[in-house]
Amino acid sequence: MNLHLAQPLHRTRIKFCGLTRPEDVALAVELGVDALGFVLYPQSPRFVPTDLLARLVALVPPFVTTVGLFVDAPRETIARVLEEVPLGALQFHGTESAKACSGHGLPWLRAARVHPGLDLLQFASQYPGAQALLLDAFVEGYGGAGKSFDWSLIPEEIARRAVLSGGLNAQNVAEAIERVRPYAVDVASGIEASKGIKDPERMRQFVLAVRHADHLS
Repeated sequence: MNLHLAQPLHRTRIKFCGLTRPEDVALAVELGVDALGFVLYPQSPRFVPTDLLARLVALVPPFVTTVGLFVDAPRETIARVLEEVPLGALQFHGTESAKACSGHGLPWLRAARVHPGLDLLQFASQYPGAQALLLDAFVEGYGGAGKSFDWSLIPEEIARRAVLSGGLNAQNVAEAIERVRPYAVDVASGIEASKGIKDPERMRQFVLAVRHADHLS
């Protein structure tokens, strides 16, 4: 399968999230994925303890961003992880304030659980220091539920700096890119055989679908 196509004017960045195995990290890197997300929320089925996180991050070459996902974690917990593992960015999925997200010495993303009635422009204004907003579906629990949301709720001004998440897979990501024009897309359950276990063919098909969508846009 040829993934090395001529570069389009805009290349949608790709983030794979919920990685738990060395072989999945290795394939993501081989496929040219831009960012790899690791869940550091103990209640998640995709949770990776710090010792495993260190082994996985050690497999990642330069210029691929490693992202640690936290949910309302104490600052001491985040600091302890960062002392042991050289992450490239942080992602906050809980009820964290801008102050709680800041001051860790790394760029950070703030997740917004999108639902009718949420003013995304107002939400974004509360987190001016965020590198990007990650737009996910509003579901019970945090992330990786495989549920999409109404993309028409995303203002154009937000889309330009957004990481679009929530129920994406190889079958719908092209439509998502065409309609939303996000800076990046994020996928977890859409490339899995089971929670935390990625499916190699689904990984390949997702990347290929994004690349084709970029060439058509």
